[in-house]
Amino acid sequence: MVELRQIKEDREVVALEEAVGITVEMHKALIKTLKPGWTEVESAAFVQRMALDHGAALGFETIATVRGETLHNHPSARTCREGDLFLIDAGAEIGAGYSGDLTSTFPVDRRFSSRHKDLYLLLSRVFTKAVDFLGPGRLFLDVHMAACLELAKGLGELGLMKGDPQDAVAQGAHALFFPHGLGHMIGLDVHDMENLGEDAVGYGPLARSEQFGLKSLRLAKALEPGMVHSVEPGIYFIPGLIDRWRAEGRAGDFIHP
Repeated sequence: MVELRQIKEDREVVALEEAVGITVEMHKALIKTLKPGWTEVESAAFVQRMALDHGAALGFETIATVRGETLHNHPSARTCREGDLFLIDAGAEIGAGYSGDLTSTFPVDRRFSSRHKDLYLLLSRVFTKAVDFLGPGRLFLDVHMAACLELAKGLGELGLMKGDPQDAVAQGAHALFFPHGLGHMIGLDVHDMENLGEDAVGYGPLARSEQFGLKSLRLAKALEPGMVHSVEPGIYFIPGLIDRWRAEGRAGDFIHP
């Protein structure tokens, strides 16, 4: 089943592009419209209405929050305020069953602080590095690691990490800021076929790492023409995780106190 579904036919790619196109419009509309005073729930309802207006549904439960440091944080009655960064992770599912999956982070008041701008530009750089590194026959694991290395280099330039970036990535120090995998396959399921077993779908003959962050990588195996997958790097500042690593003295050679 995995071999059958992981290579998309041309008509499936067309359907996925339609779903992604609607998803992009949902995100762009929210970025233009959201303002201080909105609640997270209102923003989630807004993107759902946008999907419905395009004849689509939601492909998965929307993540809409000003507390993006909490992974998969679903919307609440929390109010968006000036100075907040807003994270929206939402995708449209078209009638044929194919879904988009896109995450955007933007300032509620449309103005990045200088620090936020630096981090946003770094994340864009990491994304570009990953996309440029993609290709048939390349392990997605290697693409993930290239993104991690670019992130560690950039965080060093911003004074958040120190030491040799390659050593930092090898020891998993970057995962304090990027504690999840780079992407997953997309198709009839937004995390395609993972009900068949995440390792069977994303790893094949490869063994999954036990290292924090890297063990959350859903797709690692070699890429083939016709595969469709997401590319979703992130930069997180999770207070509880930072405190725990600091208390444990973890990655002290690579993380500035």
